[in-house]
Amino acid sequence: MIVILTALAVEQEAVLEHLVDVREHRHAQGTLFDVGTLVGRPDRQVALGVTGQGTLAAATLTERAIAEFSPSAVLFAGIAGALRSKLAIGDVVVATKVHAYHGGKSEDENFLVRPRSWEISHELEQLARRIHRTRAWCEPLAPPGEAAVPEVHFEAIAAGDVVLNSRVSPIAQALHHNFNDAVAIEMESAGFASAAHLAGRIGTATVRGISDFADGTKSVTDDRGSQRLAARNAAAFTVALAAAVPDDATSSVAAPGKWPKPIPPITNRNVAREGATVGQQNAVNNGAFTMNLTRGDR
Repeated sequence: MIVILTALAVEQEAVLEHLVDVREHRHAQGTLFDVGTLVGRPDRQVALGVTGQGTLAAATLTERAIAEFSPSAVLFAGIAGALRSKLAIGDVVVATKVHAYHGGKSEDENFLVRPRSWEISHELEQLARRIHRTRAWCEPLAPPGEAAVPEVHFEAIAAGDVVLNSRVSPIAQALHHNFNDAVAIEMESAGFASAAHLAGRIGTATVRGISDFADGTKSVTDDRGSQRLAARNAAAFTVALAAAVPDDATSSVAAPGKWPKPIPPITNRNVAREGATVGQQNAVNNGAFTMNLTRGDR
């Protein structure tokens, strides 16, 4: 099982084009996921979710998806604004590093940056670079008789809860001075990366298609269909990466492929019968306790 998350409907639709036998999966708290198999890979299941915009929503839904599906890898596919002139509309950025750029200390005359950053999982980066070399991922994107040649960049990105549409605003200047290696900006990957990091050993990667130049022309490029193009390219690369994850890839969250596993009610009889001891309390949801049990014979 691979989890792919998106923020916008246009991104979700782009990923859905690569899935078959799609069915709805409803989380206990009402979150809806689309679960299907990759085209040409009937053995590879994908759970697709939509987080909505922003780091907080992305963090919440990332944690929920990981707990629900125990995936071998979790990927984020979406669009982004370019911070470098070398990037073109439709180019793909595989984030080697995600910067959360909002953290800092505000003083009378200065804002002192206190950044947090997360790097892509090494194995997924290696797979992504191999996919880029083969170019097979972009062949389905080409109209008949034409060659699809979106460039793929392995660079850092910046993520925060702001839609940046200027190269001279205070935020743009702060990014230039303090996160100068970032080539693109978006709104979800900081929350996504943080939640995945806290989940433990699990492969994570962010793939973004460039939809605008973050320079005041966003509405113009959006009206020309740039978001659909960027989402399509990002989805194609993300799906190729999902297909390339080894069958024996594992997550420390739980054994892949065990969802949905019903949790029996915790009773004294169950505990005594199983010879289990209480390990640690997980959470309190709606007044109900759920607990991890460690079997005495393990």
